[in-house]
Amino acid sequence: MMVHSHRPGLREKLFFFASGIIVSIPMAVFYEASPSFLGNYFPKLQTIQAEILLTVILAPLVEEFAKAYPLFYRHGESQRSLFTLGFLVGLGFGVTEFFEYVVLLMVSPLVRLPAIFFHAALTSIIAYGIATKRSALFYSIAFILHSSINLIAVFELPLLLYAATLATAFLLCWSLYTRTSEKMI
Repeated sequence: MMVHSHRPGLREKLFFFASGIIVSIPMAVFYEASPSFLGNYFPKLQTIQAEILLTVILAPLVEEFAKAYPLFYRHGESQRSLFTLGFLVGLGFGVTEFFEYVVLLMVSPLVRLPAIFFHAALTSIIAYGIATKRSALFYSIAFILHSSINLIAVFELPLLLYAATLATAFLLCWSLYTRTSEKMI
């Protein structure tokens, strides 16, 4: 008896895209309010220390887990379909974050455009880890890449480092995609 892998339809794909959107909204509100919260409760905490704690450590840790969370409960998926659903969750998150930064914080759209696909790539990387039963390893990789890009932004490090980190995430995402199959997980 041959078992066929599940292929998500358009409605299911839209659901996962929407889950990325839904997850990003409370994240943005939390991280926008957090610096004043930390300042109120930890008055000796310097602004740069708070920014490093929130932006470089806490945001990537929480965001990567929140984006990947819906993927942990998928059963009957192929590696490729789970990878695709991960991409869609990350894409939804990235699109929403793009509009939050561009519309609410008045950041240039050109600056934020790569972040849309960066989030999609990172969530796909985690999805690959889930599909291959190595979620902690690939979550750690996504966390390190996300922390790195945020560190580069906080300290306004050279654009070349930003481009190299983006390229690393995109190439790793593509490489892992090519390793997926229709094998059931």
